[in-house]
Amino acid sequence: MLIESISGVRGTVPDSLNNEVVALYAGAFHQFCPKGDIVVGRDSRSSGIHFLTEIVETLMASGRTVNQCGIVPTPTLQYVVDDTEAVGGIIVTASHNPAEWNGLKFFGADGCYLNGSQVKKLMQLKSVDFPELSYGEGKHIQMNDAIDRHITRTCDVSWIDLDAIRQRKFKVAVDAVNGAAAVALPELLDRLGCEVVAINCEPTGKFTRGTEPLPENLSDLSQLVQQENCQVGFATDPDADRLAVIDEKGKPVGEEYTLVLTLDGFLSTIDSSETVVTNLSTTMAVDKVAERYDAQVTRSAVGEINVVEMMKKTGASIGGEGNGGVILKEVHLGRDSLIAGASILHRLAQTDCNLSEVMNKLPKFEIVKYKVPIENIDDDTLFQKISDSFDSALIDERDGLKLTWNDRWIHVRRSNTEPIMRIYTEASSEKEARELAEKVKLIIQS
Repeated sequence: MLIESISGVRGTVPDSLNNEVVALYAGAFHQFCPKGDIVVGRDSRSSGIHFLTEIVETLMASGRTVNQCGIVPTPTLQYVVDDTEAVGGIIVTASHNPAEWNGLKFFGADGCYLNGSQVKKLMQLKSVDFPELSYGEGKHIQMNDAIDRHITRTCDVSWIDLDAIRQRKFKVAVDAVNGAAAVALPELLDRLGCEVVAINCEPTGKFTRGTEPLPENLSDLSQLVQQENCQVGFATDPDADRLAVIDEKGKPVGEEYTLVLTLDGFLSTIDSSETVVTNLSTTMAVDKVAERYDAQVTRSAVGEINVVEMMKKTGASIGGEGNGGVILKEVHLGRDSLIAGASILHRLAQTDCNLSEVMNKLPKFEIVKYKVPIENIDDDTLFQKISDSFDSALIDERDGLKLTWNDRWIHVRRSNTEPIMRIYTEASSEKEARELAEKVKLIIQS
């Protein structure tokens, strides 16, 4: 099955994604972009090298200059596109999908994902026989310094206290799932003066654990943190735009709190009033931390590009999503595990407390996530029925239905890629959150 969405295209290899299909998308992207260089790269999946070669050959045949980065994190490629005169970028990755999948993500000249209308135009170009558009003789430039450039820029972030981090000499355990961060994240930490203990940090594409950095997939990293007496553990997904965190006791703090920890460090360091952007399904701990520093929170529809578009609209310096994704405008407008890692070390360097003690000082909520199969259900009717079943909620209908109270919320939305309804609920305890989700599930099933 080949899935097209606002974040690109992905499918299983080779039945739905193969060289012929990849060439079609590369040709469409050539037609889509104005004249100029295109930056390309890939994550560590074994099929990626063949697809990357196909993209380079397709673009060169059309006269493009192609800057090829090799195996790099998605945020590294985004940064390079934004930092150069390139008119766009393509990275070969299926993000958190299993190894038998691969895909393509497309970026504009600012290093951001294409928005909805741009994706629609790109997919239309792929579906028609377009006239040949050539810029003459193509060129292939090997860009070997992409990761180094990204790390250097991360270390130059204005509010991150490098001296304080380096003085602490943190011992950090890393699990990069043998993906695109396998080289980049340990190198960043080394630059920050940390002692790194690494597992799954060879960019082989052999994913030895579940690809998402969820607690149930991080048992080996948790054990490593405890065995090696590390202050913190970091885990990424295969394309390294998301970061999960383990405390010094080996306990996962949860992907939702990657952004919360970053915000706590950022907002306590800067002097100005800030706007924070996140999506409708991210923990309300973001709001509670923002309140401490008189910051404003603006929420967008789910999806990185929706958060980024809202950041552009509001002029926000920082944002992200509750899946371990941190976006810092100062570097580039995209989720970035390197920025997240440096930011969390900055937060730890502000205090003598352990990470577990820092976590205890943060507002605590529990999120429950359900998926319910749906067929022939009218969304408007369903959402009205759900709204009528709960009292005194703030209602938001921008992305499905969001019902919010001071200490809990419900978010129900149709999946973009599967015939399911997603139910996300959050409350002060898992029991309360699960009861909310069960009530919504019964309404859907009825």
